[in-house]
Amino acid sequence: MASVKRSWSKENFSCSICLGVFSSPVSTPCGHNFCRTCINKFWDGQDQYKCPVCNKIYHTRPDLQVNNLLSGMAAQFRPSIRIKKQRCVEPGEVPCDICTGTQLKSVKSCLVCFTSYCQTHLEPHQRVAHLKKHRLVKPVVCLEDRMCRKHNQLLELFCKTDQVCVCQFCTEGDHRSHSVVPLKEEYEVKMAQLGKLEAEVHQMIKERKPKIKEIKETVKLSKEDANREGADGVQVLTAFMHRVKKCRDDFNQTVKEKLKTTEKQAEDLIKELEQEREDLTNRSLEMKQLSQTKDPLHFLQAFRSLKDPPTTRDWTTVEVRPQSYVGTLRRSLDQLEETLNMEMKKLCDAAELKRVQQYEVNVTLDPDTAHPNLILSEDGKQVHDGDEEKELPDNPKRFTEYLDVLTRQSFSSGRFYFEVQVKDKAGWCFGVARESIN
Repeated sequence: MASVKRSWSKENFSCSICLGVFSSPVSTPCGHNFCRTCINKFWDGQDQYKCPVCNKIYHTRPDLQVNNLLSGMAAQFRPSIRIKKQRCVEPGEVPCDICTGTQLKSVKSCLVCFTSYCQTHLEPHQRVAHLKKHRLVKPVVCLEDRMCRKHNQLLELFCKTDQVCVCQFCTEGDHRSHSVVPLKEEYEVKMAQLGKLEAEVHQMIKERKPKIKEIKETVKLSKEDANREGADGVQVLTAFMHRVKKCRDDFNQTVKEKLKTTEKQAEDLIKELEQEREDLTNRSLEMKQLSQTKDPLHFLQAFRSLKDPPTTRDWTTVEVRPQSYVGTLRRSLDQLEETLNMEMKKLCDAAELKRVQQYEVNVTLDPDTAHPNLILSEDGKQVHDGDEEKELPDNPKRFTEYLDVLTRQSFSSGRFYFEVQVKDKAGWCFGVARESIN
């Protein structure tokens, strides 16, 4: 095996991907050898499978064959192959696409291989004749996305006509008569536009913030109104239900009392009839017994007391008239409606008052606006007519024609509630005035 080492150099047993001595070498259909791990990793995620050495393209993934001879010979050189220590890739730097395990920083990207290489894995491109012809550029992330798919060249220009990135060859073909500038130049223009758009977006965001707050506040107030209205509604409807129940009970009681009256009348008449029937039955028995006597004297004496029937009523005109229930329900419903209307008005007024009282404000009278005849209390809560005009400083706010006075507080929008008590005066006016009132 010593003769083998003398006649072959270590490059003959190095993988052109990882530049290390072959590990489990396999051969592609085009005859080139690679470490099994290196070539599989190189092909992973690709639609077409290209040989890293000759660039032959396979539309289906090739069936790799193990090269046992090369594996045995490469084992003799493995101890002598060393890769010099390099700096590992850091965030923001382009990693080497060939490194396995710890990735090193790329120093060049190949526009032919679409691969980025560290200093060690770049060595074949500096040594092998056909690899020296490849175009190397500064390390680029996602190299394939930066290549023109038609000409396989780096996208270094921008077509302003079609608003697309192009390569140099594109300007000699489809984009020949178009306005084309370097990417950096268009980048600066677009960055300026982006800054302006960003400022506009920030302004739009700023404008929407108070609107969001406004809508949320509206929802909050709506929820409070809904809860309050629900509570008031339950109170009113509960009162209505009590009234309807009372109406039902009163209606049933009225019907029962009418029926009871009829039954009592019938019962009294039946009792009277039964008594008369009993009296007549007794008289009939007495007459029957008398008809059987043979004693003339006894017969004549008894006949005188039996010849007249017992005192009875003339029942031909007597009748039990059933109570009329016609209109009973209608009268109950009319009474219920009247009661409900009164209750509804009372409850609704109370609910409305309760609702508006949440907007209560505390107002005080402004002496600078009071007519000279008016006298205000020290706390500005009371006013009355003094019947004579006082000497007061001139003030453009003061009323001089009518006995009016304004409050110190003024409101430009919203809802406000305040109460005023009036007494000892037959006529008075109360209201809200515009700021421009004379």
